[in-house]
Amino acid sequence: MWLASASPRRATLLAQLGLRTRQYPVDVDESVRPGEAPVDYVRRVTGMKLEAAASRLIHEQAGPSVPLLAADTAVVLDGESLGKPRDRAHALGMLRRLSGRAHQVFTHVAVGDRAGAVHQATSVTDVRFRPLDDGELARYWEGGEPHGKAGAYAIQGLGAAFIERIDGSYSGVMGLPLFETVKLLAAVGVHVV
Repeated sequence: MWLASASPRRATLLAQLGLRTRQYPVDVDESVRPGEAPVDYVRRVTGMKLEAAASRLIHEQAGPSVPLLAADTAVVLDGESLGKPRDRAHALGMLRRLSGRAHQVFTHVAVGDRAGAVHQATSVTDVRFRPLDDGELARYWEGGEPHGKAGAYAIQGLGAAFIERIDGSYSGVMGLPLFETVKLLAAVGVHVV
């Protein structure tokens, strides 16, 4: 199957399901539009990724002869999508805002089938951080993990030490909710269990 993403986490999660994937990253504008709700944002960006990948694959005559999967994740605090950190100051600012508070992680998944139909689902997970101090935030940044991560943290890495509890999909916070993904893949004839 094709994966319209460069994310090693998404590829690892699909491999966990026993699926062989070919990563096919695409570059789309991931800017949040003024007034755009987080759920609308992840749906729009996921759709753009799926469409861009399908278009390129068809143009290159490389497929898609197998399903194509795209996903996007947003870390949301007080209705605002935090995005990926631009630099150290931006990352530490996001993490300070998350400190001692609950936020949501929205991940939207879309699977295009051979006939061009798109099957989609959204996962929403509540995540609560414990209070964090500036020293540990600085060390976390220096370790490199926040780079390129929505909300400047990775639940599957050292960032897990910041999380007091979650209510929802652990894999969704990683970037690909497996429960929803398995259901979408079954709808296009790919059964993993």
